[in-house]
Amino acid sequence: MKLKDRVAIVTGAARGIGKAIAWVFVREGAKVALVDVEKAGLEALQKEIERGEGRAVAVSCDVSKASEVKGMVERVKGTYGRIDILVNNAGIIRRGTIETVTEEDWDRVMEVNLKGPFNCSRAVVETMKGQGYGRIVNVSSIAGKMGDITSAPGYGPSKAGLDALSKTLARQLAPYGIHVNGVAPHAIETEMSAEWLPERRKAIIDAIPLKRLGRPEDVAETVLFLASDAAAFITGEIIDVNGGFLMD
Repeated sequence: MKLKDRVAIVTGAARGIGKAIAWVFVREGAKVALVDVEKAGLEALQKEIERGEGRAVAVSCDVSKASEVKGMVERVKGTYGRIDILVNNAGIIRRGTIETVTEEDWDRVMEVNLKGPFNCSRAVVETMKGQGYGRIVNVSSIAGKMGDITSAPGYGPSKAGLDALSKTLARQLAPYGIHVNGVAPHAIETEMSAEWLPERRKAIIDAIPLKRLGRPEDVAETVLFLASDAAAFITGEIIDVNGGFLMD
């Protein structure tokens, strides 16, 4: 098992990519803290994991609020005694254009997608430094590299900021044995992509060299690699998970 006895926090774990990451981590032996604002989904996932004899704790938390994040991290450490891995996956998206996006939408996207990972990373760093070990993996997006494609202005900039945060923390935390990396998915089968009309979906698939949409598990397996000791000499990288749509 690649993560045997490791303790991992996964934000946005109630569905989609976050849920897939949680399951992959449990499969590989990790004790997982499931974090989301969606309490019902969290509790359902926790029960599923425990029925499969995995170990998980569900914590309802708005990652944009530093006080809630602090309480969440204290609970996880109090439950498991350490924190080895943080996956900043929680994120939101808004649709529209520069003319139609509201200031409130812009602010909320930045609060969740960029401030959230900042809050969570800051909250676990002291523990990871004390251990001399840590893995932080940020779930970004192709929009952070190319700009917004199907979303309102704000989503892409929030993910570009997350990429820069990943590299900044990677440089600052490397001396303490803490690795910070990211993944940049595109066209993954989630509730976000379920909004696409059939013609839009076909056009997106046609533009992908591998000729299919990605699965949440495709992203989860890449996150697993970065969170494991198999990536012991990798930090500050943003790995594309997009079927070849962007090759950089």
